[in-house]
Amino acid sequence: MRWTGSVIVPETGEYEFILRTEHSVRLWINDPARPLIDAWVRSANETEVRESIFLLGGRAYPLRLEFSKSTQGVNDQMRLRSRPPAPATLALQWRRPRRPPEVIPQRHLIPTSVPETYVVATPFPPDDRSEGYERGTAISREWDRATTEAALDAAGYVAARLDALAGTNESAPDRTDRLRDFFRRFVTRAFRRPLTPELEEFFIERHLREAPDLETAAKRVVLLTLKSPRFLYRELGEGDAYDVAERLSFALWDSIPDEELLRAAAAGELATREQVARQAERMVADPRARAKLRDFFLRWLHVEQYPDVAKNPSRFPGFDDHVLADLATSLELFLEEILASERADFRALLLSEKVYLNGRLAALYGVSLPPDAGFQPVALDPGQRAGVLTHPYLLTVFAYLDTSSPIHRGVLIARNLLGRVLLPPPEAFTPLPAELHPHLTTRERVALQTRSAACMSCHGMINPLGFTLERFDAIGRLRDTENGKPIDSSGSYLARNGQQVRFAGARDLARYIAESDDGQTAFVERLFQHAIQQPVQAYGPRALADLRRAFVANEFNIRRQLVETAVLAALRGQR
Repeated sequence: MRWTGSVIVPETGEYEFILRTEHSVRLWINDPARPLIDAWVRSANETEVRESIFLLGGRAYPLRLEFSKSTQGVNDQMRLRSRPPAPATLALQWRRPRRPPEVIPQRHLIPTSVPETYVVATPFPPDDRSEGYERGTAISREWDRATTEAALDAAGYVAARLDALAGTNESAPDRTDRLRDFFRRFVTRAFRRPLTPELEEFFIERHLREAPDLETAAKRVVLLTLKSPRFLYRELGEGDAYDVAERLSFALWDSIPDEELLRAAAAGELATREQVARQAERMVADPRARAKLRDFFLRWLHVEQYPDVAKNPSRFPGFDDHVLADLATSLELFLEEILASERADFRALLLSEKVYLNGRLAALYGVSLPPDAGFQPVALDPGQRAGVLTHPYLLTVFAYLDTSSPIHRGVLIARNLLGRVLLPPPEAFTPLPAELHPHLTTRERVALQTRSAACMSCHGMINPLGFTLERFDAIGRLRDTENGKPIDSSGSYLARNGQQVRFAGARDLARYIAESDDGQTAFVERLFQHAIQQPVQAYGPRALADLRRAFVANEFNIRRQLVETAVLAALRGQR
């Protein structure tokens, strides 16, 4: 049996592929010449093999699986006549970054094969996130060393596949000309603009003349190109059409312009806002843009690291690592549904009552589904749920082992969803253990611990926001009482305009975030910071107000807002 197709990777990181079978099997991922797993010949009692590979999110990679129910060269026909046929089973699983193993979901597989993608596995030092988002501005000795190692790796990759990449062979009479054309395309794409004769001589021609062989010339061209400041850095300011193309591609894809974008720059088709917007609308449909939006939402909700979460098994029986992974998948499916919808409405992100559940989650959250049911949207707790704000995964992460955490939930809402600045606590903070005050509710304990004036300078905002989610316990299940007392989920918020807003519960708060200037502006600014990796104020004093007006005019369409963000940054440049 042979299956050929592609696997779509949702996030960047190390992926472990696992094959379980009693028979011969091979698996190729991304490299058609070398199998990632080769278990064609192995011992009879070895039924599981696994290997890991580093992959980039938002890309599809070619996958080929070969399986044979064979005797591996042993002629055993006489014994087979008196023995029933052996079972033939095969399971293909993966372990996503920081997740438990699972059968690869169908949504991550497609039946068509795509070309191989070169992936740099060199570890780079983390970017500066002191402002709350990655800025991409940190340059250090470690960063420089990493760029050199990555460039050397890329040079070796190109040299090993040189003829295939250039569309030639060792005996071709025009091999040097074909390689020259390939080098020219490579350096042009890396520098994001056409080469001048001087640059072509420096980066290409002299190596073709001076290198002892063409493979060495290729390594020198690639290494010199990838270590050049023209590749590693981007220019500030207005710039020309190629700068516009570059800013647009990095905003939407975190990568260099494609051929169509460079063609548009060369043809003078990035001169007006309408022309740039047309390109951005094309690009936002690319899987790389969808991956960037996915990453944004997980960072916006502060769950991008897939945190290590544990719950008290005596209070929450059935909660384990597989449930946590299912909850993370549930959130991802909900986000994907909103983003893929025609309206891609920011307000639906906060006001929808749907939650994706499978059989395992349904049993835990009191919904009637077959135990083996796949993920499907369910109206969970009608009238109480409020989109991502009350998603069980978010509520589970922002909670303790036994109890909810209004403080953690309130900080998330204040900082990320309302865009408010909170100072760090003046001294180390340890929550009051519930067993010391067994008759108090969580709300009462938090109010008791944070009642001092020093605490209330921030907790005067944090607590009333977090209290609105108190109807949900430490794994996000709806509840009416705690310690025999009715839950009080009322809350309040002092808006930037001085208005005191009161909430009866989570849905009131979610509606306020979805419809208020504070909530909408915070979302617009966060999206800009993630896409452009710079403060919006660097693009002019009117930039944030212009983006907010565009958000309203486009009926809060998230995809369209990403287009507006990229277009503004591409045309204005950083000032």
